[in-house]
Amino acid sequence: MRVVTWNVWWRFGPWAERQKAVLAVLRELRPDVVGLQEVWAADGENLAGWLAGELGLHWTWAASPASERWQRRIGEPGVEIGNAVLSRWPVVEQDVLRLPAPEDVDDGRLALYARLDAPGGQVPFFTAHLTSHLQASAIRCEQVTALAGFVAARRDGTDFPPVVTGDFNAWPDSDEIRLFGGTRTSPAAPGLVFFDAWEYADPAAPSATWDHANPYVHPGLGPSTRIDYIHVGAPAGPGGAGTVLHVRRAGDGPVGGVWPSDHSAVVADLQSLTDAPGTPGS
Repeated sequence: MRVVTWNVWWRFGPWAERQKAVLAVLRELRPDVVGLQEVWAADGENLAGWLAGELGLHWTWAASPASERWQRRIGEPGVEIGNAVLSRWPVVEQDVLRLPAPEDVDDGRLALYARLDAPGGQVPFFTAHLTSHLQASAIRCEQVTALAGFVAARRDGTDFPPVVTGDFNAWPDSDEIRLFGGTRTSPAAPGLVFFDAWEYADPAAPSATWDHANPYVHPGLGPSTRIDYIHVGAPAGPGGAGTVLHVRRAGDGPVGGVWPSDHSAVVADLQSLTDAPGTPGS
């Protein structure tokens, strides 16, 4: 099962050209499921819907309840922002969590849940977008605690572990990422722990998803680092379902002279329930 997470940078920059580049990257990747952040919708059009139509995928999305805070940044009223899921398989259940934040920094960040009717068993899939303020680690800790509870309440009824994707706006060694993972500290929700898919990557592979090689990345917002994640619930399901087989960046260069986003995507291949060869040992 190929999973992608990608922040597609809303309507910033040359968005009409960028959306074609996003499509080109996804078409080449041929993903089974994609978690998208900063998806736009305006005038009856939706970026996720357009991508799904071009790729032959199912889709669902949730709009931020505070899109007007984003609209003021580009002077374009009426454009919504939100999270979306594209899926090769039907979405049989969905739900939305507004992530907690103080009023002065609350711009309507969300977590979107979609249960996917995949062969061999349903997949509980989530995509989230955490607050981006550099000094807001404590807020992100509250957000991942809420996110973990949201996941814990929706992970049952299937043998496939939950998959949580998104732009966490946090470095891999941050308090919030360690808290959400739950293997280096007490987990945010009792009994719920995750593996960071990138820990299965080639150590020599480029890892930064916020990368100064990208001309859209503002150098004043910190060094190149990895802030986008695919988290897979642990332990694996029957026969190793959910085990990370391969992981890498994607969308990390120009397409036809245009960079698709200010973020690189992360793509991971997970063992599916139908391909599991046998239950691994402990």
